Order: sequence, then C-alpha cells, then structure tokens
Amino acid sequence: MSTQAEPRRAAAAPARTGKPSRVLLAGLSLGYFMVLLDMTIVSVALPAISSGLDAGLSGLQWVTNGYTVTFAALLLTAGWLSDRFGGRRVFLWGLAAFGVLSGVCAAADTLGALVALRLALGAAGALLLPASLAVITHAYRDPADRARAVGNWAALTGLALAAGPPVGGALTDTVGWRAIFLVNVPLALVSFVITLRLAPQTPVKQRGGLDGTGQAAAVVALGALSYALIEGPAKGWGTGAVVGAFALAAVAAAVFLGAESRAGDAAMLPLRMFRSRGFTAALVSGLLANFGLSGLLFVLSLFFQESRGYSSFGAGLAFLPLTLPTAVNPVYTGRLVGRVGPRRPATAGFVLMAAGALLQAPFTGDSALALTATVAGLLAFGFGVSFALPALVAGMAGSVPPELAGIGAGALNSARQTGALLGVAVLGAVLDLSPTDADGTKWALVVGGLTLLLGALITGAGLRGRPAD
Repeated sequence: MSTQAEPRRAAAAPARTGKPSRVLLAGLSLGYFMVLLDMTIVSVALPAISSGLDAGLSGLQWVTNGYTVTFAALLLTAGWLSDRFGGRRVFLWGLAAFGVLSGVCAAADTLGALVALRLALGAAGALLLPASLAVITHAYRDPADRARAVGNWAALTGLALAAGPPVGGALTDTVGWRAIFLVNVPLALVSFVITLRLAPQTPVKQRGGLDGTGQAAAVVALGALSYALIEGPAKGWGTGAVVGAFALAAVAAAVFLGAESRAGDAAMLPLRMFRSRGFTAALVSGLLANFGLSGLLFVLSLFFQESRGYSSFGAGLAFLPLTLPTAVNPVYTGRLVGRVGPRRPATAGFVLMAAGALLQAPFTGDSALALTATVAGLLAFGFGVSFALPALVAGMAGSVPPELAGIGAGALNSARQTGALLGVAVLGAVLDLSPTDADGTKWALVVGGLTLLLGALITGAGLRGRPAD
C-alpha cells in the first residue's frame, strides 16, 4: 500500500509548486475586501441605526470607531501572530471570527451590544490583513507573479471604498440596516472554503515574545482618546470622566513609547524607524489622509440624509464622484510614482483632497449651485485620495530597510486607521458643538480641509522625490 501511495504524492507535488490558482487569489482578496468594505458600508446606514437603536451622535461615532479602535491598535500584533503561527492558520481564524461576529452584529438589539461587537469585529479584521498578504507572498514564488498578485490584492482598497456607500445604501433601503452586517457572512464563508482547500501551508517564523506591554498601552491610548473626543461635547470638556480619559491616553502613550524604547528591534514598532524622515512623513501623512477621508464620509453621510433628505441609497449614490476615482486611478498613480517618485503625487493628492473639502464648505444648502459644488468637491477629493494613498505606500516602502518592510507596512496601516478614528471623533465633535447641521457641516469641512493642507506640507517636505533620490 505504501509503495502505491508514494507515487501519487510525488505526482501531486508539482501541482502545489506550480503557479497558484486564480481562485486562491480571489479567495484571499475577498477576505481583505470584506474587511475594507466594513469600514465604508456602515457610513450611509448611520441614520437608520440611530432610529433603530435610539442612538445619538456620540453613539453613531462609537458604532464607526469601535471597529477602527481595535483594528488600528492590533494590526502590528496581528502581523506577529501571522509570523508566529503561520499566515494561513491566522487568516482562517480571522475569517471564522469575522463571519460569526458579523452575523451576531446583525442581531444586536441595543447600542451597547452593537458597539461591543464592533470592537470584537475590528480585532478579527486586524488578523486578516497581514495574514492574507503572508499567504500571497508564500504562494507566489516568482517575483513578477508575486508583484502582480500583491498589486491586485492592494487594488481592492479602491474597489471597497467605491462599493461601500452604494451597497450599504441599497441594503439599508431595501432590507434594513442589519443587512450591512449580514452581507459579510457569505463572503467570509466563500473565502474560508477557498483558503482551506487551496492555500498552501505558510512557514512559521521564530520571533521574539509578544510585546504585550506596548500592545496593551496602544489599545488603552486609542480607546481613552476616542472616549474623550466623542463624549466631550455631551458630558463637558471639564468633567472628571473626560479629563481623566485624556490623562489616561497621555499616560498610556508614554508607557507605549517607554516599552518600545526598551524592547529595541523586538518592539512592536522599533523606534529607530523614525530616524528616517521619509518613514515619519509617510506615517503622519497617512494618519492625516484618513482623518480627512473617514471624517468627511461620516459628516456628509449624516448631512445628505438629515439635511438634504436623501434616502440611504441616494446618499450612497451621492458619494460616487468620490469613490469611483479611487477604484480606477491608483493604477495610473502607481506608474506615475515609478517615474517621478512619491513626493509629487502624494502632495498633489493632499492638495486636491483639501480643495475638495473646502470647496463644499460654503455651500450647505440644496440649491443647484450647492449641488454642483458638492459634486465638484467630491470629485476633486476622490482623485486626491487616488493619488495620495498609493504614493504614501511607495514612500513608506522606500524609507525603511528590507528587513523592516513588513513592520513598516503594518505601521502605515495602523496610522491610517488611527487617523480614521480621530477624523470621526474630531469632526463629529465639531458637528455636536455647532448650532445647526448646516453650520456643523461647514466647519467640519473647513477643519478637514485645513488638516489635509497640513498633510500636503508634510509630504512635500518629507517624502523622497524621484526614485533615485
């Protein structure tokens, strides 16, 4: 029996070492797509969630930021888990958790339950991003094939951003807001089956111990800062709870820096990476980019539906001038970055995003001129996103040594999600402190636009110019 089984195994081996199936790449990319979709699909459902769960503005901020807090804080640890236990195994863990938690989110009957589930969902999502990339990197041995596979995987950022608002709006209007979570269940199941059947086993790397102190401090710092910014307008900035949250965030940030300094290169985020001006600029700029993007999506989703009277689906369609460029233009941006380097495309992107936000600020009515300003502003913003984000990835990659490239990519993603968290919290606070929805939207757009202009200054001064620079 053994002499017959061995030839079969030998004959099967070449199939595993050949070029991976396109179905495998589709399955891995589907898991990543699902994680990104969850960041944008919720935005247009916020008014419906508010009605269904009797949630105020701060509650809606927690629904959005609950996912982002844990996702941002746990990305680097998820990369450590992927190395320690194997990318395939961690990806399957993440898919199972994401699918189950999404289904349970749809059944939440209180705001507190939904926020707690969103926190858990963000942790599951954090497992999927580095693990899916680890499986792709291992499955595609040929450098050219690997580059194409990673490019296709990364292109889903724009597609998920483009699909989120209209899909979320259509589901909310036709089925109800709970459907925006249920849509993840079949996606997770399909990705799980494909990965289980086709993904190769990924090697387990020997890494140092988990940076538990740094990880715990990062979660506490982001959570406390979110609490202070979200609850400050309602509770009062001088109340003990809000002041205490700010103090806790500061202490946790100091603990994080101390832990990373003591850990050296074994740290979750080695501090020596910040000696590179390009790396620091990419991280700060990534934070500011998502501050503007997520803050604008949050503010305008409420404005379109509560002030202009759009349906959820109508609000999703209103975002198409922003989202469509992000789905098609990054390919051109990649070629442009290859020719001129990341600095000019990133800077131009930030200028376009700032202009898109500021152009809309004076026009918060529903006149023909205001609608034209909205479309033009969103179009400029969308092209800005499609220039800035791919260029920042390239700028980060060119600013760190190869052995730290994975940590650098994780750090950039963490910075971007931290920016998203802050954008929703800060611009939501601007809305809450304003006397009318129109005034709040106007000043939120102004704050977002000025923040993005700061991003343009940072990329212009900090990122590299031509590739040979």
